Amino acid sequence: MTGNGADHDDQLQAAIAEAVREHWKLFLFQGLALMALGLLAAALPQVTSLAVTVLVGALFLVGGAVRLFGLRRGRRSPGHLLSKVTAVLALLLGLVLLLEPFQGVRTLTLLLLAFFVVQGALSIYTALRYRRQLPSGGWLLLSGLVDLVLAGLIWADWPGSAVWAIGLLVGLSVFFLGLALVMSALAARSQAGG
Repeated sequence: MTGNGADHDDQLQAAIAEAVREHWKLFLFQGLALMALGLLAAALPQVTSLAVTVLVGALFLVGGAVRLFGLRRGRRSPGHLLSKVTAVLALLLGLVLLLEPFQGVRTLTLLLLAFFVVQGALSIYTALRYRRQLPSGGWLLLSGLVDLVLAGLIWADWPGSAVWAIGLLVGLSVFFLGLALVMSALAARSQAGG
């Protein structure tokens, strides 16, 4: 049974490598676009932080409202009360983030810290796990390490980091993810023969 799993893993890895080689131009374009957006977000960290907070608030508000509306029909379904409570909490969180975005930035900064830890760990895992199939896995590894360093910077300056963290760190993370895509695309292009 282990052989079948290994065969499937090898097939998946080969398919990933082939997809990157076949669509390297798309990866290059995505990478360049992400690098540009990342630089813009990092250059305007306060604006980006507020924009992210307002966006997240709107998502929670709309999501909670839609869920409450959908729950009107299933009053006797299992978990109805719990679903209703979480929908109301999402609504309230959305309202708080929209009405008090500066306070919301602090909460979101802590969530961002957790996100960078998870994303960094997953990027490092992927780079190490698929190092033979990723033409330039070292760049993905670097992206993961940068995420972990950014998480450490947030934590080291807390709570002062709430002012700049979301905008600057999201911008830098997006920039390095774009750089990883660009480098992977260029490496795939050279492997594909131009």
